[in-house]
Amino acid sequence: MHRICVYAGSNKGVRPEYQEAAQALGKALVTRGWGLVYGGGRVGLMGVIADTVLAEGGEVIGVMPQALFPQEVAHTGVTTLYEVANMHERKATMADLSNGFVALPGGFGTYDELFEIITWAQIGIHQKPIGLLNVSGYFNPLLALIAHTTQEGFISPHHAQLIQSQASPDDLLNDLASYVPPPEKAKWTDPSIR
Repeated sequence: MHRICVYAGSNKGVRPEYQEAAQALGKALVTRGWGLVYGGGRVGLMGVIADTVLAEGGEVIGVMPQALFPQEVAHTGVTTLYEVANMHERKATMADLSNGFVALPGGFGTYDELFEIITWAQIGIHQKPIGLLNVSGYFNPLLALIAHTTQEGFISPHHAQLIQSQASPDDLLNDLASYVPPPEKAKWTDPSIR
């Protein structure tokens, strides 16, 4: 592992635990010598984790589409800030720069990024680890939905294994560091996982 891509809200949420978790994750990344790749903003949980990694002396790479610079208030203090053309290029660039992925609590943008990177793993574009930092049970409803979707036959149990979930940053990063992808099965060519 060299860099972890973190998807996080552009808001801080209503619970102080969310900010505390972003800070703890940032410190844990620096302790391991891992850099942060993220959406490039200085607001919300995105800003909290970036500021924490920077304060601890770590590397922070932001990736932001030009059109979002005014709305997301680009963080000009990061190590490197990539300006890209659109959201598709943003997500691809973040994925290319990262060795694994973590979702902190967030909204539609966080879910969009998370589900796209899971889908890319499902269809074999990458085999990098994906984790949820399940702060105060934030992702419990999502995990229940994934279990339900699996039970109903829309996600294979094989692909449900692509997501790691822990409440502690250190436990989650340990899981990502020791992650072994499930044996590769292509959804479209292996009828046993449809």
